[in-house]
Amino acid sequence: MMRRLLCLGLLLALTACGRSDEPAGSGNPPPASAKCRHYNDQRQPFFGDLHVHTKYSLDANTQGTVIGPHEAYRFAQGEELGIQPYNAEGQPLRTTRLSRPLDFAAVTDHAELFGETEICTNPELEGYNSLECRFYRAAPPQAFVVFNLLGPGLFGLPSGDGEKIPRLPFCGLGGERCIEAAKTPWRDMQLAAEAYLDRSAECRFTTFVGYEWTGAPLSNNLHRNVLFESEVVPEIPPSYLETPEPELLWEALAEQCRSDQGCNVLTIPHNSNLAGGLMFRGKDRRGRNFTEEYAQARQFNEPLAEIYQHKGQSECLGTTGAGLADEQCGFELIPYRNFIGSQISPAASGAPLERDYLRDALKEGLRYEQTIGANPFKYGFVGSSDTHLGTPGRVQEQDYPGHGGAGASARDDLPPGLTDRIENSPGGLAVLWAEENTRSSLFSAMRRREAYATSGTRPVVRFYGGWNLPDGLCGSRNFAAEGYRTGVPMGGDLPALPASGLKPRFAVSALRDPGASGEKVEPLQHIQIVKGWIANGEKHEAVYEIAGNKDNGASVNTDTCETSGEGYASLCSVWEDPDFDPSQNAFYYARVLENPSCRWSTRQCVAAGISCADPDAVPEAFADCCNADYPKTVQERAWTSPIWYKPAP
Repeated sequence: MMRRLLCLGLLLALTACGRSDEPAGSGNPPPASAKCRHYNDQRQPFFGDLHVHTKYSLDANTQGTVIGPHEAYRFAQGEELGIQPYNAEGQPLRTTRLSRPLDFAAVTDHAELFGETEICTNPELEGYNSLECRFYRAAPPQAFVVFNLLGPGLFGLPSGDGEKIPRLPFCGLGGERCIEAAKTPWRDMQLAAEAYLDRSAECRFTTFVGYEWTGAPLSNNLHRNVLFESEVVPEIPPSYLETPEPELLWEALAEQCRSDQGCNVLTIPHNSNLAGGLMFRGKDRRGRNFTEEYAQARQFNEPLAEIYQHKGQSECLGTTGAGLADEQCGFELIPYRNFIGSQISPAASGAPLERDYLRDALKEGLRYEQTIGANPFKYGFVGSSDTHLGTPGRVQEQDYPGHGGAGASARDDLPPGLTDRIENSPGGLAVLWAEENTRSSLFSAMRRREAYATSGTRPVVRFYGGWNLPDGLCGSRNFAAEGYRTGVPMGGDLPALPASGLKPRFAVSALRDPGASGEKVEPLQHIQIVKGWIANGEKHEAVYEIAGNKDNGASVNTDTCETSGEGYASLCSVWEDPDFDPSQNAFYYARVLENPSCRWSTRQCVAAGISCADPDAVPEAFADCCNADYPKTVQERAWTSPIWYKPAP
């Protein structure tokens, strides 16, 4: 009821309200090709998690995760799940559950050590009693470091020559024993995706077969999640060990995943904030300058990037130029540039780099477009969790159990204090605008970048750009239909400027997340549009306030986590760029912010009765409750994929 009232309040009808028992907004019956009863030709938002690790990932396994893909998909649909630590009888000491099911999910375990993990945990396989596997079982935390160093992270920066990375000795000649063993978890991941895909007309839940390609040379992150449109996938997923460069991964996928055989694939880079300058470096794998062909190939292979997840946001750092004025760049910043920061110390890693953030990469992409004719960094945005507990979508700040992986471990017992490292967060969600909840419809949304990211809540956000969007669009019952008819949605390109003197117009609408029963979600506060452009070869950016009120007085009592202040159930605006120059390449994306609330760490500190008035009385395990380097509040948000403008040649 609340969801329907909010939609009516903005007069967007059902075209912006997700699944409904009502007919599609156009009033026309679903086309013959539709598979789902809840088909909507004006598209609808589906919420999911495209970055999920289970027991088949070595880092999750060594931290005590026993949850597999089958349990993960049941959790995503609302089933309660027991998580580590476990008692002597194997019973979980904690349970967790989503407040609302997801619409879709993908288990994306690390492909690099599939076989090694399988051999070291399966006594029936040759190699189980090898020295390496005995070490794996006797000292899991140390094995996590050693196995990863002697694989994805050992051999320095990629050489570009395509030479495979050697595996550990127990894998046998050429690593064949581990390569063969990798087929077992890969098959089970496919079986789980098939078992929990709802093929009925209700289309309640969609799964994707996927995995993570996990390269971290010198601990600098190059990770990509690899997602397949259908059940037709390679026999063994190409990993970083066989394809130690993104271009080599794309080449291998092109060979092993052919569209004429029913296989389609895309890759999603994540955590560019921890790339140490590598994710958006300006050379190809052989150290050559980008060409138009390279830029087109990169744009095709990875149309989306993960802007937010467990290990922080990758939107903007805000340390140079106009970014200094954007206070929202301080949101959930990880204070180091690569994984050395979490595994050794932040000082050993070094400070974050501006060029590792997506806003800067988008601007670099515009510059390449001017010089070589194509944009290699043309990314839409999604969020996800990066959970290593097998708990897709568990991204609420309240009762956050941690995520493992690069975070705090609860393998043997639940350590006192916070459930994760203070710098980490619960992560976010991916939202896809699609006609129906099927693999093909959702995959098409990813391919065209009609997607947005949230920091964990579920606001419904539309974003259109065009030259003739009407002033009264926000009051129209046909907001979506008019947006598509007179403009392009998020992820699209503005059409050619039809006449001199026109300026691009953008329409943004946002509906507050109504929350689940008994769940408090803050109202909307304001909407911004972020613009980036190139002028005289230089990068520029600006942030415009277009709706709501960022100074509405909303506040949080961090001693109790009680919130106060007014907000909005819905916001909508049609905005025209006052500074438009038709000669300048540009991009625009919307950022929707909610009123502030308590961060997960503050909630746990309050629940534990921690007071920082007397620092000497604070238990060591809760010392980070008084760490002034990290905020006590969080302002949940959504980021739409950009809309791009390119001058006529």
